[in-house]
Amino acid sequence: MESPTPVRILTVCTGNICRSPVAERLLQAGLDQVLPGGFEVRSAGTRAMVGSPIQPLSADIVNMYGGTDQGFAARQLNPKILRDTDIVLTMTSKHRGEVLQLDASLLKRTFTIREFARMLEALEERDAAGEATGTAPVEKASDAGAMWRGLPARLASVRHLALAADSADNEVIDPYKRGPEVYRQMEDELAPAILTILRYARLNTPA
Repeated sequence: MESPTPVRILTVCTGNICRSPVAERLLQAGLDQVLPGGFEVRSAGTRAMVGSPIQPLSADIVNMYGGTDQGFAARQLNPKILRDTDIVLTMTSKHRGEVLQLDASLLKRTFTIREFARMLEALEERDAAGEATGTAPVEKASDAGAMWRGLPARLASVRHLALAADSADNEVIDPYKRGPEVYRQMEDELAPAILTILRYARLNTPA
């Protein structure tokens, strides 16, 4: 059954043509398989090249993983875009700060995408341990909207378990105007986080 109000996820980078579109299109494609109509993933840039398509090498990554780059146009991040967003996933810690400058109320719902993925893994491990010992029964949300909108509060309790060994582990490199090897580095940093999020969604989103 489709969620009556889609869970709204926003991905954020600088120009909105390299990193955040990859995250947007691949998360949308994967989440559509989990619950069609249940999620709306969009992206924006803190200094967007408004109206521009996805950069070709980023489009190649999107298509390689089964997403589509069709119909994309970069847009500028603004308070209106943030207003109805349930979860914000940024490419760097600086982007997270820029989101919070626009809307401080999103403090507990804004993460770097790599941090978010690590926190999901920590939450899964804690829940599994609790279920195994029977000491911490996990309350399951009855619908996808409740589960995903309640997720930031649950993640706050495991943040200390998912701290980055190095601050660079929270960042996704900006490949704009750089060579194919930098796009490959971007993919190496971004793809595992996206796959972790989609795996979590498959295993935990109520039908």
